[in-house]
Amino acid sequence: MGEMYEKAKELGNALARTDEYRALRNAIDTADEDRELVELRNQIRELETEIEALMRAGREPDEDITKVYAELTEELQTKPEFQRLISAQTNFEKVMFKVNETVTKGIEEGGDSRIILSS
Repeated sequence: MGEMYEKAKELGNALARTDEYRALRNAIDTADEDRELVELRNQIRELETEIEALMRAGREPDEDITKVYAELTEELQTKPEFQRLISAQTNFEKVMFKVNETVTKGIEEGGDSRIILSS
């Protein structure tokens, strides 16, 4: 079992060295350093919390709240730093999808194997 965890750690290390992960880390850091973007994201989070509380209480958010929320999310989506972040996330997710497919294939092949490894 120790070998399996070691290989998982190696996989994590290899993923951290990919261009896609480095671009994602860079995009996250850049987005976190952009005061305007951070403030916009905080305002959206506050509104989401308010909307969730209203819905849990069985009430619909009023038009003003939903209008402000829509405007803020639209503004966020037009920010170049946010677009870079979404693009970097999407590219890294593609890498992870391929990795997961490969792991799944390995599990299927390993499940068909008659060799039993000790834990």
